[in-house]
Amino acid sequence: MAFASFLGRVLFASVFILSAYQEFNEFGVDGGPAAKALRPKFDAFTHRVHSQVGFQLPEIDLKFLIAGAITLKGLGGVLFIFGSSFGALLLLLHQLIATPIHYDFYNYDSEDKEFTQLFIKFTQNMALFGALLFFIGMKNSIPRRVPKKAPKTKTY
Repeated sequence: MAFASFLGRVLFASVFILSAYQEFNEFGVDGGPAAKALRPKFDAFTHRVHSQVGFQLPEIDLKFLIAGAITLKGLGGVLFIFGSSFGALLLLLHQLIATPIHYDFYNYDSEDKEFTQLFIKFTQNMALFGALLFFIGMKNSIPRRVPKKAPKTKTY
């Protein structure tokens, strides 16, 4: 049973680790293709936040945002493999920040082809988010083993 749990965590975390590895290899001086693809989506996200909430997000250099995502996915994935709740929290943080920016279905009309594709990807990432929450909940619900006290010897 322990091996199956370990194998499941390896398969789950490999998605994040391989993604981080690919982005790291393509990073370059400007953040690589990930930064170029993210720029219009991030600008649309900041515009939507400003128009809906009235809060102006500070100007952020996307290469630092990409470097942070690489760190969260890489470190979180490796820690998650070893059953760490902290690793799951790092992956949870990445999903919480990246998913609404990458899969911006809310910027399209519901009849558009892009809406359907982005909404499906968004819901898949929310399923990953839910799986991480489930892992953390289960990890916290299992009582920790308390070492048994040695029986006292009776003296007469």
